[in-house]
Amino acid sequence: MAKQGKDLTATIKLQAPGGQATPAPPIGPALGQHGVNIGQFIQQFNAETAALNGMTVGIVISVWSDRSFSFIVKSPPAAVLLKDAAKVAKGSGVPNREKVGTVTRDQLRDIGKQKLEDLNAYDVEAAANIIAGTARSMGIDVVD
Repeated sequence: MAKQGKDLTATIKLQAPGGQATPAPPIGPALGQHGVNIGQFIQQFNAETAALNGMTVGIVISVWSDRSFSFIVKSPPAAVLLKDAAKVAKGSGVPNREKVGTVTRDQLRDIGKQKLEDLNAYDVEAAANIIAGTARSMGIDVVD
């Protein structure tokens, strides 16, 4: 995926709110140290992720030798999707004793479908099992 005549100088991985990113940390400092035009990145990122409306997403930014950039938007983290599905503000501090919410297997499959390309899983059931493990570590019960 190298651009013609340009060398890749940096790859930056960040998380930012979709459609609502600002030049404030962590985006501004991470891009500024590589000489990337922060305003241009924010404008392009917010335009591409406008439909996500504030949901945290992962970004992989490639910075080229002429200070141009390209980026790939990943799916939201599993924890964010689980908190949304269980309608809780945050996970449990003691997940083995204090449960904060519940999700169904169908909700896990939906989240698994959404994250399938970012997970190390061959099918939706395997992805749902990975998401179920994340739910357990957050103190969210899985019900059938």
